[in-house]
Parts: sequence; structure tokens; C-alpha cells
Amino acid sequence: MIQQIDYFVIAPPLALALVAGLVLLLDAFLPARPRTKPVLGLVTLAGVLIALAFVVAQAIKGGPSQSTFCVPADLAGPTRLCSFVADGFTLVFAGLVLVAAVVVVLMSMTELAGGGIPVGEWYFLLLCTLVGAVTLPASRDLIMLVVALELVSLPVFALTAMKRYDGRASEAAVKLFVVSVVSTAIMLFGVSLLYGVAGTVYLSRLAVVFSGQAPAPGLAETTALATAQSLPAVVSVGVVLVVAGFAFKIAAVPFHSWAADVYQGAPVPVAALLSVISKAAGFAGLILVLVAGLSGQAATWAPIVGVIAALTMTVGNLLAMRQRSAVRLLAWSSVAQSGYILAPLAVVAQGVTPRLAGGTGAFPAGTRSGAVGTSMAYLVIYAAMNLGAFAVVLLVSRTATRNELDDYRGLAFRRPAAGLALAFCLVCLAGLPPGLAGLFAKVFVFREIVEGGSGWLALIMAVNTVIGLYYYAVWTARLFTPPTAPVLARHRPTPTTWLAIGVALAAAVLFSIAPQLILDMTTLSAFG
Repeated sequence: MIQQIDYFVIAPPLALALVAGLVLLLDAFLPARPRTKPVLGLVTLAGVLIALAFVVAQAIKGGPSQSTFCVPADLAGPTRLCSFVADGFTLVFAGLVLVAAVVVVLMSMTELAGGGIPVGEWYFLLLCTLVGAVTLPASRDLIMLVVALELVSLPVFALTAMKRYDGRASEAAVKLFVVSVVSTAIMLFGVSLLYGVAGTVYLSRLAVVFSGQAPAPGLAETTALATAQSLPAVVSVGVVLVVAGFAFKIAAVPFHSWAADVYQGAPVPVAALLSVISKAAGFAGLILVLVAGLSGQAATWAPIVGVIAALTMTVGNLLAMRQRSAVRLLAWSSVAQSGYILAPLAVVAQGVTPRLAGGTGAFPAGTRSGAVGTSMAYLVIYAAMNLGAFAVVLLVSRTATRNELDDYRGLAFRRPAAGLALAFCLVCLAGLPPGLAGLFAKVFVFREIVEGGSGWLALIMAVNTVIGLYYYAVWTARLFTPPTAPVLARHRPTPTTWLAIGVALAAAVLFSIAPQLILDMTTLSAFG
């Protein structure tokens, strides 16, 4: 039987891939003139918007999950096995990635205006990263998950090192490369163990096998009446290795040491990409593997995720308090925020009962719907605030070479729009009014883990929220403090810089107006 491909389902990543090829051709054949740079940037931006339009069209179409690359029904058995599924979960993450990509492309146009970085290669690699980031949440088998995750990671090495003759950028690229290779090796070893036992790479089938509702082909003595507890210890080892591999990707403690150096050495748009797009892709993959594929092994991974979440938010906040560099502070803040996003996953699988036919949503029946929705909502809100902060940091970096916190003294007086935008984003990240989105995002997480019975994790989160207030408040106070040294010559920002700040700030304000709506939409998308 010839497999049919639904091109409408794969339209978003396909559009990005085609535009990436177009950018490479235009860069090769267009004359090397100053006007070429903005042309390539506009083509890249148009490609991102076209992909976003396809995502919106899929969301408007609604109805049941749209899928392609499926095993024929006569071979799949009672469980439908598809490699690419465009459901609510996929569309939320794809929309987040593409909206963030609009801001990153605008920031890139500002960064590339100064010269010294190959424009065509930059936009080509950026689009390749976006192809992986949009494909990953739609992946429903382990092979596609790993390939998409590496497609997100590999181009970032080159993007980080593209600032020529910059030792910090080269060092950051090497560190990111080594960490990524190690994490991929660990994850692939875990995936091979799971495949060896289950005999399948499809997440829906893994959920059934590891819950004991179907025999494990890799074990001759296993029967359909086996329980999840009767599976060998190698399954637990595989689960732990897969969790460790994803923990590297999202910079969770103890796999976090690369974050600050890479963020500081990379160009600011790449740091923003790592903190939002790459992190969103990592969390999408982690949620899919744990909740959609390994829900039957929740007794193994839920305590590990809870401990990692507690360590991540604590270490990230404590290290952020010591920073004097704006980018390093945002890096450690991003680590701490990963802990808050992880926390609900520690209680997500209580009472899960995977079914052979699956449910209408992305995850097994019985999954705590609020837990996955809360993690998704927090990630969406965090992305808007962090992008706004990085856009202002890019603006300041044009005149402040070291880009330390003291360089932001009096920014609200020198550039009121940029200073107020940064202040609002920092207040949102801290969870203080008027940044109601950040406040309610933390309340949602706190409520979910308390209802899930993890009181100890809720207590640690409450303490860390107070700690996080310190460094956000210190930075915000500097924005309204008169500078102690004469102000250097002002740099005239490009329109793309202001547009990037405006897009991120508009999203932050929107989320602050209706944070509960964001939670309801993400929960419905995951379980509708």
C-alpha cells in the first residue's frame, strides 16, 4: 500500500523549508549590495508569517486531529499509529515558536545591519532551526522526535559561532556543541532501550506496552496480562536516560552549566532563540515522551522530574542573584523559569489509564489536564516576557559593549519607551502587578502542584518566587536611577528593533489582561 501524504498537515514546516532553500539561492545569485541584507530578512520574515498563517488555518479548520505518515489500518492494529499529528497541542507550540520567530527575525535584522556576519547563511540556519521546532511538537514517534530535536540544535552551533573573530562566540559554540552531543548520545541510548523492550517507536503504542495492557515484543516471557511493575529494570534505565537527555536541552539542573556562557557568547538574537524557541521545543518533546509515551512509568519519572524542578528553580535563582551582566542574568533566570515549567509535570500523570484506542487529545485518558495546560500556559507567558527583555537588551548592546546592569541606569529617562518596556517585562517575570500574567502563571503552577499532592515542591517554589523578586527588582530599580557617569553618544535604533520590542510587549500586555484565558486555551488544546 502506498502511503498518502497530507500536505496541508505538514504545510508549516514545509513552507519554512522551502523558504530556507529560497534564501540560500537568493544569497548565491543576488549581487552583493547593501540592499541585499534587508531583502533576505524580509523573505525570511515572509516565510515565517506564511507558516504562521498555515497554523492559524489548521486551528480554524478544527475538528479531529489531522495526521499524516500513518501506518495502514490493517497493519497498525487497534491503535492508530501516525508519525506526524497536527492537534491542539501541536498548534499551540507551533504558534508559540512562529510568533517568537517573528521577534527573533526582527532582532536578527538589527544584528546583521552592523556587518561581519554572513546574512544568507544566518537566515538559512535560522529557518532550519524553525523547521525542527515546528515539527517536534507534531512528532509522535521516537525517531521523528530525535531527528526534529537535533534539527533544532545543530544549526544553533553555527549561528552561535557566526560572530567572526569573537573568542567568546567560538567558545560558546564549542561548549554548546559538546553538551548537545553528549545529551543526544544519552537520549539515543535511552531510546534504544525503550525500543528494544517495546518493539515500537510510536508513542501511543509505547504507552500501551509500558502500562502493561499489551505484551512487550522485546520480552519473550511477557504476556498481555503483564503489569507495568513486571517490566525489567532496563525500562527504568531507559526512562531516566531519556529524561536526562531532555534535561540538557532545556538547561535543567544538574545539566545547566552551559547556559550562561553560551548565552553571553552568542549574538543576542541567538540567546533569545535559545531561551524561547529551543526551550519550547525541548519542553514539547519532554511532555510528549513522558505523558504520551511513558505515562505507564510515571512512578519512575514523576519523582525525578519533581526533584529536577526543585533544583532547577533554586540553583537558577541563586546564581541569578550574583550576576552583573544583563545577558547572564537572563540566562540564569531562564534556568529558574524552566524549574517552574517543569513543576506541574511532576503531578501530571496521577491516575493515568492509557487506552488501546487513545483519546481525542494528545495524551492518555486520566491525565491531569490542568498540569500539562499549566506548563504550556506558563511557557507561553514566559516566552513573551523574555523576548521583550532580550529585544531591549539588544538595543542597549549597540552602545554598551559589556552590557552590564549598570549600563541600564537611567534608561527610562534616556529612552522612555525601551525603559518602560523592559521594566514591564521584568515585573511580569517577577510575578508582580501590573504584570498580572506572570503573577497568575505562578499562581496556576502553585495551585496545580498543591492539588497534585506535592506540598514540598509548592513550598520550594514559594521560597524561590521570593528569591527571584530580588534580582528582578534590582534591575528594574536601575532603569529609574539617574546614571552616575556621563551618558555615551546615543545609538539610533533601527525600526526593526522597535518593532521587535513592540511585538513582544503587545503579547505581554495581552497575556496580562487575560491570563486565565491563556490557561483555558492551552488546557483545551492539549485535551480537546
